[in-house]
Amino acid sequence: MPSQLRRVETPLVPPDSMREILVNALIHRDYSIAGGAVSLAIFDDRVEVWSTGRFPNGITPEALKRDHLSVLRNPIIADVFHRAGLIEKWGRGTNRVAEMCAAAGIAPPEFTEVTGGAVVTFRVPVAGVESTGEVTGEVAGEVGRLLTALAGATLSRKALQDALKLRHEDHFRKAYLVPALEAGLVEITIPDKPNSRLQKYRLTGAGRALLARAGVR
Repeated sequence: MPSQLRRVETPLVPPDSMREILVNALIHRDYSIAGGAVSLAIFDDRVEVWSTGRFPNGITPEALKRDHLSVLRNPIIADVFHRAGLIEKWGRGTNRVAEMCAAAGIAPPEFTEVTGGAVVTFRVPVAGVESTGEVTGEVAGEVGRLLTALAGATLSRKALQDALKLRHEDHFRKAYLVPALEAGLVEITIPDKPNSRLQKYRLTGAGRALLARAGVR
């Protein structure tokens, strides 16, 4: 605040996004596994939330990065959290987290399964590592160029590759397209048929928010 001398600290991971992930971990944990727990691990470049049990049936790490149905493993626990106002709308939590991270200038969280447990990883910029504007960490460089090419557009793979002036499809997929999809910044328009010849790509809400912070319209 201008009226005070004390420095105001801004957490690298938005507190509301961390709260959302911790609440989700408690709601969806597999309580049938004895000795399980929800744990938090903090490192220099990332924060990890671990929860005992795999993701609920029908939910994959990739699905959590786009609109998806809510599969309640523990409906009574979920209802308690919902009545307490700790969750707003079932099935939207991970999307809101991605949007909050984009607004804070960090990459959306990564969702993985490790040795039977669900893991959510927040990557944060490391001191001394340069960034390009507000597009930081894993969304700089090639992915940043791809996002800019998709600003306000929905393009096929070939059209997107042409817009980036890239000749080799394999390089385009490995260095540009796949990282953007895995980060939840780009989505396909026909999710039920990922290999469709009519497939196109567009920015997700997180991708649009990230570009907006970088001043790209």
